[in-house]
Amino acid sequence: MLVDGQPSNGTANRSKILAAVDGTAIQATDFVKMKPAERRDLYASNQVLYVYHDTIDATGDKAVSEHRTFKAAADAIDEIIDIVKKLTSANATNILVTADHGFLYQESKLAAQFNITVKPQGDQIVVENRRYVLGRALKKDDAFRHFTPEQLGLSSDLEVQIPNSICRIVKPGAGFQFVHGGASLQEIAVPVISINKGRSDTVDLVNVDIHPESDKITTGQIVVKLYQQSEVTDQRVARKLRAGLYFGDQPISNEPELLFDAESKEGRDRFQSVRLLLSKDADVANNQSVEFRLSEPIGETGEWKKYKSVPYTLKRSFTTDFDF
Repeated sequence: MLVDGQPSNGTANRSKILAAVDGTAIQATDFVKMKPAERRDLYASNQVLYVYHDTIDATGDKAVSEHRTFKAAADAIDEIIDIVKKLTSANATNILVTADHGFLYQESKLAAQFNITVKPQGDQIVVENRRYVLGRALKKDDAFRHFTPEQLGLSSDLEVQIPNSICRIVKPGAGFQFVHGGASLQEIAVPVISINKGRSDTVDLVNVDIHPESDKITTGQIVVKLYQQSEVTDQRVARKLRAGLYFGDQPISNEPELLFDAESKEGRDRFQSVRLLLSKDADVANNQSVEFRLSEPIGETGEWKKYKSVPYTLKRSFTTDFDF
């Protein structure tokens, strides 16, 4: 199918078409794998974002898996709900959920009267599917509904024939119970769900707790557990922090930056650990109190301010060989 004279099959071609309106297309599987910050950047950089989800077709169109169509439909609903939540978390406020077509599926074997054994005929058969025929000068038959290109608003000379009711054209091979492309109500009536989510003025950062396993540092390194209190949502966004050990205001370890952007509702999935290696500057703090500190950025200034901290006592029997 052409859109504005361009092929529209595949995500790459759809992205080319949408580029004309500052938009892009992405597969749902790729969208879900992205980090929350990546999804926000993707949404912010496009006027239109097309997320293509294909669970039902990918299952039903294959003979080996079409028997799982009902489960695929149920899974698709859950997956689309999850995608919508991720879109709203990425600050999307106007979302349309729709489908390119419906389908027919019967788990039980079709009765014989639904099998069309009449072979489509005409001057040229261009495409023959179980639910439609495209061709030129197609021969009319009571088993088919016949459409001229003028009736369908087509600019080509292709005619269309569609089996009546839910009948299928008999063709060799499996894949007979899941079909689409015809003119039954189930195939041509598609949902269009409009979701408009008003944005709240209040957006908070997720909170992070420090979970020390000891109050002493006895070696040249320390591992500290950190816990993100709640999952990232559209009203609680990711928090960026920097960790380090300090003697007064003097850093005595490396200072890694951390991003707390877990979306899981399970608390155990929101833990992360940071490993700090003491520098030579830590030698002067031996047998004294030092501070494990989490700092957060001050806007875009490049400066940091204290977020949370816990005290440790540095008690080592030897000095470090590391220098940062």
